[in-house]
Amino acid sequence: MIEGHDADVVIADKGYDGNEFVKAIEASGAEVVIPPKSNRIIKREYDKILYKERNLAERFINRIKQNRRVATRYEKTARNFLGFVHVAAIMILLC
Repeated sequence: MIEGHDADVVIADKGYDGNEFVKAIEASGAEVVIPPKSNRIIKREYDKILYKERNLAERFINRIKQNRRVATRYEKTARNFLGFVHVAAIMILLC
């Protein structure tokens, strides 16, 4: 999932708190910002302030998906779909 992507920080929810995934992130040199699962014996530290930023991105994506054309992906080509994602983002930012 993270192969081919260069990142300084990887932010994800508790569902991605697997040992192999965390080791892969650390091996790539990125910081892991994933809260530990409640059943984890040894709790891993993570940046709680940076994790809160994830909420802003998720809310923005949910607002973009409220545009029917984006949510149902009417466009067949990736270029046209990305164009409508840009239009939806502009409309949200202007309102």
